[in-house]
Amino acid sequence: MIELLNRVRNEKGQGMAEYALILVLVSIAAIAALTALGTSIENVFRQIADAL
Repeated sequence: MIELLNRVRNEKGQGMAEYALILVLVSIAAIAALTALGTSIENVFRQIADAL
């Protein structure tokens, strides 16, 4: 019985670690995308500001 409970606890910890890993990967992808698009977006806003 104790072995079964320990196995369930370990699986919950593993699931939490997997969610954390996915969150980190999504964050890295978002930062990379924003960095790549940042200059383009800045240029668009600059053109709009100059037009005003």
